[in-house]
Parts: sequence; C-alpha cells; structure tokens
Amino acid sequence: MKYFEPSELLINEDGSIFHLHVKPEQLADNVILVGDPGRVPTVAAHFEEKECDIESREFRTITGTYKGKRISVVSTGIGCDNIDIVLNELDALANIDFQTRTEKTVLRSLNIVRIGTCGGLQPFTPTGTFIASVKSIGFDGLLNFYAGRNDVCDLEFEEAFKKHMNWNPQLCDPYVIDANKELIDRIAADDMVRGVTIACGGFFGPQGRELRIPLADPKQNEKVEAFEFNGFKITNFEMESSAVAGLSALLGHKAMTCCMVIANRWAKSANTGYKSTIDDLIVRVLNRI
Repeated sequence: MKYFEPSELLINEDGSIFHLHVKPEQLADNVILVGDPGRVPTVAAHFEEKECDIESREFRTITGTYKGKRISVVSTGIGCDNIDIVLNELDALANIDFQTRTEKTVLRSLNIVRIGTCGGLQPFTPTGTFIASVKSIGFDGLLNFYAGRNDVCDLEFEEAFKKHMNWNPQLCDPYVIDANKELIDRIAADDMVRGVTIACGGFFGPQGRELRIPLADPKQNEKVEAFEFNGFKITNFEMESSAVAGLSALLGHKAMTCCMVIANRWAKSANTGYKSTIDDLIVRVLNRI
C-alpha cells in the first residue's frame, strides 16, 4: 500500500490535518463549502446540535446535525488555490489512515456543495438569481497539474471555447468539468438556473474588470457572453467551482456549486447587501443535501 511521507501528508501533533486543523472523526459525509469564514456560523445557526467549531487562518469548520443529517460546513477563503488545499485535506481525512499513513481500502465518498456568490453574465441571470453550475470552466489552470485531467474533462467543449475566444497562449489552458449529475438534480431541483460557470483566477482583470491597469483583452466578456456550445451558454463568473468539481471528480467525491448572483455584468447592476438574503439559498441546500 502507498505510504504518504510526512513531507507530503502534514499532520499536526494533535492528530489533525495541517491547514484545516480538523481530525478525521470530526468530518461528516455531507460537506458544505463557503468562501467567507463569517458565513460558517450563518449556516451552522440552523443546526440542532454542534460537535466542533475549529478555526485556522481563513479555514473555519463547524460539524453538527440538521434534521438528523450530520453536516460539516467549511470555509475555504477565496480562489481555486485554496480549494486545492481544502479538497485534498478533506479527502485525506476521509480516505487516509492517519495512524499508518496509508490509503484506506474502501473509498469514502463525500457529498460536497459549495454555496457562494457570483456575477451574472446573461439577461436571464439578474441579481438575486440562484445558479447551479452544471459545468465549470477553469481559468485557474489548477487541474492541469493532476494526472487524469483529460479523463474527467469535456475536451470537445474546451476546444470550442478556446477557438471562440482566440485563446491567448500566455494564459493557463482552460479546463471544462461537469458537476455531479445526481447532486445537481437533487440540490438544484426546479428552482435554480442550471448554467455554465467560469471560475476565474482573480476578481478584477480575469473577470474583465478594468480599474487602473488596461486589460489584455478588452473584449473578453463580450466573447464570453456570446459563446454557445451544444445548447449551453455561460451564465456567471465566480472563483472556485472548477476546482471543487474537478478535484472531486478525480478523488471520487460528488460535488457541485450553487451561487446567488449579486452583480449582473450584462446589466451593470449590483447588490452589495446580499448577506441578508443568501440564507434562503443556504436553507434550500441544507434541506436537499
């Protein structure tokens, strides 16, 4: 069996995983990911019981029970680089024996749902819309560092997108990954827009926002909004969905992202007071996960 060296699998002296500071027995099979550590207690406020509340850097984890379901809610911070840490450490908690540092013989598959906010890109995704990411396009390049990337990605979609965008070879190759269908059908139900989400490597330039630095491609967002392939149109920008779906697919977990639109780039409108209304999305996910 493969042995994971101390330099590769970092375990703290108290037996917890290095960044999250969570111990294997503290992780539930159902995991809700949020970006903001402050949103963790907002989700956990719905729990009837709480087992643990752990904070480390931008990562906060509360595990508890909601209507008889054991759920862990974990903050990731912003960006796919943080998702790389969180997904790998969650999988290690589930599928590596910390005593022997070897992989467990039976896969423990987690249900992982990211709840977040996003920018809408179409007239039919106004502020307040809930979008479930059926497909995610990763601008971050993270999945390209892992073997098996081509086996889980939609390569035909990728090529069509790169051709349409006249993709700059100086950028990371985009990857297109599907969310878990069973989880999408269960969580999105019939009251969320099922869309295609671009996960960007930044909030400003990568999402076509120009402040004092000119953009390399001022027409990027126009091209993104106009793209269509096999009936799919790109619905929104955010910063984590591709890594969540991609790493989960490679590791054998079920994962998806659902976001509330807080800005519509097409309409040039925004709602910065969204925190009082996102609880509706949180409750829907809690009831369906």
